[in-house]
Amino acid sequence: MLSWRISRQPVNSVSSIHPQQLHRLHILLVDSDAHMREKVRQALGAGFTLSYACSLEEAQRFLAEALPDIVICEMVLPDSSGLELCRLVRRSLLWQHLPIMLLTSLSTLQDKVAGFEAGADDYLVKPFDARHLVARLRLLSRIKHLEFDRG
Repeated sequence: MLSWRISRQPVNSVSSIHPQQLHRLHILLVDSDAHMREKVRQALGAGFTLSYACSLEEAQRFLAEALPDIVICEMVLPDSSGLELCRLVRRSLLWQHLPIMLLTSLSTLQDKVAGFEAGADDYLVKPFDARHLVARLRLLSRIKHLEFDRG
């Protein structure tokens, strides 16, 4: 049985998000740590739709069925790494526009550069401040929205 859930609320593509809708972003959180998933859920509050995947395989299955607005991913996954998820998303014509944030305890400059080179749009180190996480997610959404408006 898969550990992710699909929200019953309509999911907007990033290209259809308007500034007044930013608080209803649909986030896919890919992290095998149940405690961290709960911490992110609490940080985001009721203003976001949150779905979960515990592995790269589950994330792929989720993305094949539903398209979130943003993906948040831990670097260390049981079956792969967040870097591999970044590469997978960037290679896909259907998913390559998705903003990806790596949320991880790996904090060296080498880790951060590897994340950006793999295709991450943002990198946040644990422990994180809830307000900072929400602000970064809204920023990612605005940036991607501007990119689509120009394209």
